[in-house]
Amino acid sequence: MPELGVTLDFYKQEYEESIKHFTLPSHQQKYSPLPIEALETASLKIDRYPVVITANKKAVGFFVLYADNFIYKHTNNPNALLLMDFSVNYSEQGKGFAKRGLSQLKRFVRDNFGECDEVVLGVNYKNFRAQKLYEKIGFIDTGRRIMGENGKIFILNLSLI
Repeated sequence: MPELGVTLDFYKQEYEESIKHFTLPSHQQKYSPLPIEALETASLKIDRYPVVITANKKAVGFFVLYADNFIYKHTNNPNALLLMDFSVNYSEQGKGFAKRGLSQLKRFVRDNFGECDEVVLGVNYKNFRAQKLYEKIGFIDTGRRIMGENGKIFILNLSLI
């Protein structure tokens, strides 16, 4: 059940205006692109699914679920989805939208990707704020590490079993 008007929804044209006006401070853009950039990249692949976190039908957050071979950089599980490009519009940060939206992730994935049994993501070792958020949602550090553009990436997973 959506909490306080916060829902997850696949990206639709109706969210375009909100997405275009997302801003992120430069220190956050080190870890995640602006949604409009991530949307352009996702549109080039058939197995990438842009998702918005909405509050009262307005896009306040964004991420992409990858079901293509890029997941294998993060997991060996063929039934996993990879969560990438997560951000919350800077003007909407600190209002609990990220936590309330991501707390619906398990149900959203089960409802839309029935074969999926795990969601994985990578988080920069210096991005403590994101690490705490993902931990609160139920993501667990797998102990796996990869190198990213900005240093070491911790691989976390959320089991759907």
